[in-house]
Amino acid sequence: MKKVHIDPLSDRVVVMPEEAEETTASGIILPDTAKEKPQMGKIVAAGPGKVSENGTVVKMSLKEGDKVLYGKYSGTEITLEDTEVLIMRETDILAKFK
Repeated sequence: MKKVHIDPLSDRVVVMPEEAEETTASGIILPDTAKEKPQMGKIVAAGPGKVSENGTVVKMSLKEGDKVLYGKYSGTEITLEDTEVLIMRETDILAKFK
């Protein structure tokens, strides 16, 4: 995995999506148009946290290296150094794997 050089702001994270399955369980090769969007990935960068209404910083509960589950259409897709990543808010993350 390439190192991504980006610092997200506030309560945002940068997620490297897992690769989509290229074959079915029975061995059928799927074309790009039939592949499901991945919903799991690894956090490659995390912001410092959100500033609350009283001015204190609420620290992030997620950190770089965490494997996470997110909504199918969450985040904004961008390309950094020939690598597709997603930028999303921490609240768009549904779960963290242990």
